Amino acid sequence: MNAARSFARARRAADAERVLAAPLAALGAAAAAFAAVAAVDPNVPGRYPPCPVLSLTGLHCPACGGLRSAHALAHGDIVTALGANALAVTAFLIFAVALALWLTHRPFPFTPTPRHAWTAAAATALFTITRNTPLGTPLVPPGA
Repeated sequence: MNAARSFARARRAADAERVLAAPLAALGAAAAAFAAVAAVDPNVPGRYPPCPVLSLTGLHCPACGGLRSAHALAHGDIVTALGANALAVTAFLIFAVALALWLTHRPFPFTPTPRHAWTAAAATALFTITRNTPLGTPLVPPGA
């Protein structure tokens, strides 16, 4: 009887470890990426390659300023992060919430639908278009 209980406990522990492996790997990858960006300042020219879209077209893509934004967030500077790329800060926040829900085995508060995807795509397009017009100058990352 004790052997069966011990086996059941060991199996539950192994199942819990297996269930946590993927979200912990995602957390580790995100932490490593933020640590790397925190250590190497993207505001210093030549530290990272330039944005290919900006280099080829002269237009700011939706990700332009994303590294600066991540660097500022890693140093706790939310205002600078929002100034570098507000869309990236929003994406980081959504990722953090999704990862927290995944790690705690809680369901997402809603089921994503195609409407959500289209809304996100439209918001990204609007952000990109606006930041490339004179009206959207405040959305352009500093130094870009």
